[in-house]
Amino acid sequence: MKILLSNDDGYFAKGLNILTEALESVADVTVMAPDQNRSGASNSLTLNQPLRISKLAHNRFKVNGTPADCVHLALTGYLKQIPDLVISGINHGANLGDDVIYSGTVAAAMEGRFLDLPSIAVSLVGKNPKYFNTAADVVVKLVKKIKRSPLPSNIVLNLNVPDVPTSELKGVKTARLGIRNKSKKILKERDPYGKDLFWIGPAGEVNSDVEGTDFEVVSQGFASITPLRMDMTRTSMMQDLSNWLRLT
Repeated sequence: MKILLSNDDGYFAKGLNILTEALESVADVTVMAPDQNRSGASNSLTLNQPLRISKLAHNRFKVNGTPADCVHLALTGYLKQIPDLVISGINHGANLGDDVIYSGTVAAAMEGRFLDLPSIAVSLVGKNPKYFNTAADVVVKLVKKIKRSPLPSNIVLNLNVPDVPTSELKGVKTARLGIRNKSKKILKERDPYGKDLFWIGPAGEVNSDVEGTDFEVVSQGFASITPLRMDMTRTSMMQDLSNWLRLT
């Protein structure tokens, strides 16, 4: 099996390096990752300037672009052999609930949606996570399972693993995406010249409706896994919208 590995924390991130080493025991791994931290880049592609790919070792590349750029370049002409699946991570922190909208980690996995096997986005849940081997172990098990029993393509498995030793992980559970409340206010500062500066505020608190969500599953000590799809159409609203359009 050939795996393309990327992330949004950058080529030299600890999570990426640990996952690379773990996956090399079960697959042929190619790494193409941003040359710096590009967290929060979402699905953005660089369209206003050329991109540079730097080869650091055999099948090891860094790109002066976004996570989506990395996978897009790899799959649309740079790699001579197309991988079987794309894995993104291990992200240094959670990608729970509507975090997936902004996540460069999830975006990199989404770029692999046209392959024959589902992509995987993996994140380690914690402010200063340290048990990356726990997340890597879960990913390796998933890859082995996908080899034996392939899942449908055109989906992304969003995996969030609690920051605990492997011995303390209670297992893996499926979960729906949770919802956060509105983000906190922006933070305003001034530069040395008296001009205003702004920082994006912290993410909102978790919505009280947590039953069955990835937030709940992770808080219980399990890794959460959520199948994501590219079609964001709210199909249950289609008929109501058609009726609304016919109103005079």
